[in-house]
Amino acid sequence: MRYDTIIRLKNAATEEKVQGSVAVQFTGKVEKTTKTGAPYLELTFADAVDTLVVKVWDNAYWNPQCRALQEGATLEITADWVANQYGVEMVNPEFRALTPEEEEALLSGGAELAARHAEDWQYIHSMVESMADPRLKALGEALLDAHAERFCRAAAARGMHHARRGGLVEHTAGVMRAAAAICTAYQHINRDLVLAGALFHDCGKMWETGCPEQGFGVEYSDMGELMGHISIGIEIVNKLWQSVCTPEKRAEWKALHPSTEQVRLHLLHLIAAHHGVLEYGSPVVPKTPEAMVLHHADNIDAKMEMFRSTYETSASLSPTIRQRKFGLLGNAVLPLTPYSSQDDA
Repeated sequence: MRYDTIIRLKNAATEEKVQGSVAVQFTGKVEKTTKTGAPYLELTFADAVDTLVVKVWDNAYWNPQCRALQEGATLEITADWVANQYGVEMVNPEFRALTPEEEEALLSGGAELAARHAEDWQYIHSMVESMADPRLKALGEALLDAHAERFCRAAAARGMHHARRGGLVEHTAGVMRAAAAICTAYQHINRDLVLAGALFHDCGKMWETGCPEQGFGVEYSDMGELMGHISIGIEIVNKLWQSVCTPEKRAEWKALHPSTEQVRLHLLHLIAAHHGVLEYGSPVVPKTPEAMVLHHADNIDAKMEMFRSTYETSASLSPTIRQRKFGLLGNAVLPLTPYSSQDDA
């Protein structure tokens, strides 16, 4: 059987051997020893959604072949898969290099995920296009034009939520949807500012949790480590602001209210305050309604993704309960299905 994602392979693996193949990228190996000193390899494979860590014992005949794997290689692994106390193990694996077409499909996440990313990217563009404030609209367009490729491949985190290639697009679109909905309930809120904040709040993660052009692993960078995504996001806004606020535009915008400088300052506050509390890394707490809306929209989208991931990947404690993942307050119970009358059933 061919599994289209690592998650489906994990869900299919049992104590009994299950034969199947899966397309992955090899992202690294570590030499380790057991408590008794026996050596083994720990291999990590990835696709667009999840990672697979497998142990290869020193006496396995396929150990030398695994040692020869090159980081970044894209492969189809056909094996007998077994779930045990060590996780998911592969037995009698065979490795085949992917064709260029198969590699492209792997990096895109497959047709379903690629379509969802394209829809989210289009939604982000449409929200920027809908902004009435010409300054925020110009700034948003400048970001999407200047950093589209890096934006589309970045993860939104290293763990917790949207921690995968393309996750930044998914999360940004989700925060925009939540923020736009909140703005319909509280119409005194500056919608353009909130949407701009949603677009820019995590843009620094293009460097803090960026992914390589041809890979899934979330990279580390000096800028990401030394600055953090909030500081980087503030710098991105200030640099882009200088590029869009030309002398001609400055003269054109001089009569606008609120002032251009106030718009910039309030947007910077949204980025700085979006974690909500100082303990979570924000240098300031939300001090405007728009900043508070963005903070909660960000948190809502992150939590919804945590629930989705938990339902999909966590162990079942009962038919309706899934084991808690870090970030949630407790075990995840399957949601109540929407009401339907007997006539609708």
